[in-house]
Amino acid sequence: MDATIILAAARQMRIPAVALACIGQTTMPHEAVRALVAAGHRQAALELLMRLLPKRYAVAWLCQCARAEPLDTSDREGVTLAEAWTKEPTEPHRRAALRLAAERDYGSVGAWIAAAAGWSGGSLSEEGQPPSPAPDHLTAIAATAAVNGLAALDTARFEDRRDRFIGDALGLLDGPAH
Repeated sequence: MDATIILAAARQMRIPAVALACIGQTTMPHEAVRALVAAGHRQAALELLMRLLPKRYAVAWLCQCARAEPLDTSDREGVTLAEAWTKEPTEPHRRAALRLAAERDYGSVGAWIAAAAGWSGGSLSEEGQPPSPAPDHLTAIAATAAVNGLAALDTARFEDRRDRFIGDALGLLDGPAH
């Protein structure tokens, strides 16, 4: 991967300049994320990681992580809709996830996971309205919120849990380009 792609993704996620300096001109996504973690910029590392992952990988991984957590029925519904989209990325599945996230006012882990699927492409407009394409980085924003929400399920161990999620997702960067 070209260093300019990594830096462009970091800028798109509005990673602070002090964190951007840690990335330098690395051409390896793993190295960029690890450099941010090593420098103590864990939130920036998570944001960049979620932006560099292929969207379906990110959403499938979120669903896998959520399945291992004690979520309520409402959150599980969001996970189920996101999983349906990962298995069959059709417009009806994407729209169902998008609707649930909006109905839940993006106020829970399940809503953010559904938003990650719902914001993966297509139009954000209501059906029958002029199309409003989803900006390319919205899935990463929702995925970041979902990971932070999952990590916060145990507030005393938030940092450790977020670090573990980051470490677990690093292996996914070997997947195909998004």
